Amino acid sequence: MDYLNINKQAWNERAKVHFDSSFYDVPSFLAGNSSLTEIETAELTDVAGKSLLHLQCHFGLDTLSWARLGASVTGVDLSDEAIDKARELVTQCNIEAEFVCADVYEFANKRSKSFDIVFTSFGAICWLPCLTKWAQVISDSLNQGGTFYMAEFHPVQDVLDGYPYFHQAEPDVVVEGSYTQAGNNSDHEQTMVTWAHSLSEVINALIQAGIRIDAVNEFPFSPYNCFENLIEKQPKQFQSIVKGQPIPLVFSIKGTKC
Repeated sequence: MDYLNINKQAWNERAKVHFDSSFYDVPSFLAGNSSLTEIETAELTDVAGKSLLHLQCHFGLDTLSWARLGASVTGVDLSDEAIDKARELVTQCNIEAEFVCADVYEFANKRSKSFDIVFTSFGAICWLPCLTKWAQVISDSLNQGGTFYMAEFHPVQDVLDGYPYFHQAEPDVVVEGSYTQAGNNSDHEQTMVTWAHSLSEVINALIQAGIRIDAVNEFPFSPYNCFENLIEKQPKQFQSIVKGQPIPLVFSIKGTKC
């Protein structure tokens, strides 16, 4: 299965839909608002004056939000449509940034420098078949003593949606609409290929690649209303309640290249 081309085609279509969606709210970003959540900004601080690599950046709202905080940013994404949109935003916002069209593994051969920070977030790693290779790209991209940070949806939610918790060699192949559309609009459905990754798999891949784990946190909410039956307990904190208790919806990892 040529999962890269399947997913690239899907994300090219999604980039067109997402750019104009209220979910991403590009006009607010253009007006000066940040797209970063309270989780990331509380845990990844002091980015000013540092070089930051954002893997799987989509069309760059988070990447450019870090640039507004003073980071020198490079965004990488598989979708050429998304990268074109990101470059449009660079021009519109007059923000200095570099964007590279490449999948994560391919970027290992395109990279021309190392970074102080490598960042990735929310709905990124499920598109990757091998986290060992992913973690090695992260390690190789970091300066010695550099910081890795990720915030990601918790795999427990996937189990509730009927997907495996533990990694399997064979991927899940689904046809679905975008999470930005009410009712998962069938007019914009795409075939997509994903893999499950447990929390332990993520942590061990990073450790084996030479990343010292400094912190692992779990959160009983999602900053995005992108799953079914979520309840907004506080502004921009959406919970999934199972048998009367909130389940973890997000985890974060912060580490240092040894």
